[in-house]
Amino acid sequence: MLVSSVEEGSLSAAARKMRIPVATLTRNVNDLEALVGTKLLVKTTRKLMLTDAGAEYVASAKRILEQVDEQERRAAGEFTTPRGELVVTTPVQVARLRVLPVINQFLTSYPEIRIRLLQSDRNIDLVDSHADVAVRIGRLRDSSLVATRVGTLRVVVVASKEVLDKYGVPKTPEDLRGYPCVVFDSPNLSPWRFRNPGTENVFTIDDVPRLLVSSPDAAADAAIDGVGATFLLEHDVAAAVQAGKLQLILQEFEVEPIPVHLVHLSRNMMPVKLRRFIDFAVPKLREALADFGRSPSI
Repeated sequence: MLVSSVEEGSLSAAARKMRIPVATLTRNVNDLEALVGTKLLVKTTRKLMLTDAGAEYVASAKRILEQVDEQERRAAGEFTTPRGELVVTTPVQVARLRVLPVINQFLTSYPEIRIRLLQSDRNIDLVDSHADVAVRIGRLRDSSLVATRVGTLRVVVVASKEVLDKYGVPKTPEDLRGYPCVVFDSPNLSPWRFRNPGTENVFTIDDVPRLLVSSPDAAADAAIDGVGATFLLEHDVAAAVQAGKLQLILQEFEVEPIPVHLVHLSRNMMPVKLRRFIDFAVPKLREALADFGRSPSI
């Protein structure tokens, strides 16, 4: 109950998740603090905070719960037979365009495996979300993850012909200042990053957008409708570019293509379902991304 309270951020949220009264949860946490003889939680009006003793206790409790979970999986045969639930996290658009077709094929091949797909453009913590595997776009910061590279994606600027005719074709990224722009609010794409082709230095352009959106398809649609230029991963606009609805601009100023990885936590033993999914998904994702990430011909 203490671990759940910390993960959910409040006693009330944890109580809702466990479907028990808040009073029951509070009483159990108080009983635990009385049992160990020290304060574990500090409750403020906004959130729960762990004391030093509480942080150490929760870390130990999580390790024990992970060991119990592993033993339960072992008993259920997940280390010898591909079965059970597999939790996969991925960015929203990548899921729709690249990952979901792979998952659909995988489920056909492994009828005893169920998949729960968590879609978010923010990196979801694998431990907190109890996820088995994730598709990550961008440089990896967590060295505890086991990563397999499946491709790269260029970050491109595109605009409709109508916008380019009306406002002119930007010659350098500086020309985007004051230019009508549609910004996808993403940690990988905001602010807009460019590379000086002469010095290789990377710099940013962070102007007030005409339209700020929270999904790449919305940004692409707005750019097609003539709202302004936008800055997206190339696979988000590939179809529109091929159809002539959007045009690539400022290609010589693009930063290095960013990597795409399939990542999972390091474990003493890997469940067979996870091993099978990785072996199945990696070659198919590499094939799906094979046409992306190539330097532009200028």
